[in-house]
Amino acid sequence: MTPSAIDVTQPAETSAAASSTPLPKIGFVSLGCPKNLVDSEVMMGLLHHAGAELTPNADQADIIVVNTCSFIDSAKQESVNTILEMVGHKIANGGRAQKLIVAGCLVERYRDEIRKNIPEVDAVIGTGELDAVLAAAGFAPRQIPSPFTILTSTGSAKAHTHDHAHIAENSPTALDVELAPENLSEAALIDRAPSAVKKHSQIEVAQTTSRPEGDLRERQGRFSRDQWDGATAALPEYLYDDTTPRILTTPRASAYIKIAEGCDHPCGFCIIPQLRGKFRSRRISSVVAEAESLLKQGVREITLIGQDTTCYGEDLGLKDGLAMLLEALATLEVPNVGKIHWLRFLYAYPNKVTTRLLETIAAHDNIAKYLDVPLQHASPTALKRMKRGGSGAIFLKMIEKARSIVPGIVLRTSFIVGFPGETAEEFDELESFIKQARIDWLGVFTYSDEEGAAAFDLGDKVPKRTIEARRRRLMRTQQKISTTARSEWIGREVEVLVEGVSEETDLLWQGRTSLHAPEIDGKVLINDFGPHETLVPGTFYRCEITESHDYDVVARILE
Repeated sequence: MTPSAIDVTQPAETSAAASSTPLPKIGFVSLGCPKNLVDSEVMMGLLHHAGAELTPNADQADIIVVNTCSFIDSAKQESVNTILEMVGHKIANGGRAQKLIVAGCLVERYRDEIRKNIPEVDAVIGTGELDAVLAAAGFAPRQIPSPFTILTSTGSAKAHTHDHAHIAENSPTALDVELAPENLSEAALIDRAPSAVKKHSQIEVAQTTSRPEGDLRERQGRFSRDQWDGATAALPEYLYDDTTPRILTTPRASAYIKIAEGCDHPCGFCIIPQLRGKFRSRRISSVVAEAESLLKQGVREITLIGQDTTCYGEDLGLKDGLAMLLEALATLEVPNVGKIHWLRFLYAYPNKVTTRLLETIAAHDNIAKYLDVPLQHASPTALKRMKRGGSGAIFLKMIEKARSIVPGIVLRTSFIVGFPGETAEEFDELESFIKQARIDWLGVFTYSDEEGAAAFDLGDKVPKRTIEARRRRLMRTQQKISTTARSEWIGREVEVLVEGVSEETDLLWQGRTSLHAPEIDGKVLINDFGPHETLVPGTFYRCEITESHDYDVVARILE
């Protein structure tokens, strides 16, 4: 469809719901973060199992779904532009596209405005309404019972019984826990789980509830969206699970697993809590079951995602829940398949990086020595205005601790420049911190004034020219740090997951080490295949780093 479209290979088998009537062809465009991508994969799975055929070509689609992002201004503009581009497919090509469905974060924020200003949009679906894509696409909404575990306002979990005939073939189902009748006890469910889950059975008996911080923030109005025209009164509450139909769109060897949804933090620049709801964790049995299924499908690299994965399990009454989950996944072994080859998680909150979490990363060879912890700033006064807390000094101690417990760990972070009231002195503190911390991978974002975020009402806005100048200055500083750090890689022997021909030139191939997260870090460029005539994408090779650049390195294949 477009560069942002999902290119999907249609599964070989179709649902029992399919009939002799022509299947509607449905195309998807997914914008924004990996969490959004998983939502798109869930909607695709639901539609496929209801009998739809998927296509990567907009001009062949009868129905087009655009899953939008609304995090910052540039993301909103990209979402609007993409919607308008897809509107063209309802007008052009003889009107092949009969329906246009808009989903995701932009809908939560601008539901009525989308309907009013873009009348060609036939249906809108919020972040907590993914199963509504069935009715929007013309399938009976009750053909497949809701696949989501719904958290009620009292904190109890409402289970849904699934129709095995509809979801058994291609969905990631490896455990009967979530399919069991409601009257089965938690203990009985655990007894039916894989051994990796049984070792952590205390997780399964915890009562689903909310984090105390989330309850406090709710009383303080953190999740209020009363001023959002058209926003539904109820916050999103769904959690997909291991039985939810899902079609992977990532390269065959890699996949994301969303282990939690929502966020309770009070960050003044962010509206994600209003868009996604309160923080809520999936059960460990569900995550392990999904991982087991992915391994059986050929996935070797799994990246756990959530708005804040380090809060995982706190709503289930757990301490160090993420460490417990990592332990269960790192030791998971599937007969005739083996273990997860690379396992990592995104994203960590600074004060949630515990000793046990770091020790768990260090203890398992298949957990990537990689920590993505968005710090946002280093000046304590700026962080206080951001409603984040912390300081550069505190962060340096955390980094020192991480590097001590996990030798060779790679750190990634992001910063915001130009937050309201940011002074030259605060910016200098941030730059000084970057020089001291020597972060491996670093992103710098310019502040985006978002209506509905606490910072929107702050005065003393920083001029855009100043913000951009500060961003460029920090990136120049980081470039020097990165150039030095990458030069130290020369001569190393590393394992590389080969992805395919380089995006820059057909003369090179590219890949990643376990110290590179998918799509966001530098690349390993391969100019020498060694003993191989050609390389196979999705395969791990032993390489030697021979050259370095600012952010990328060059390697030759050894074996």
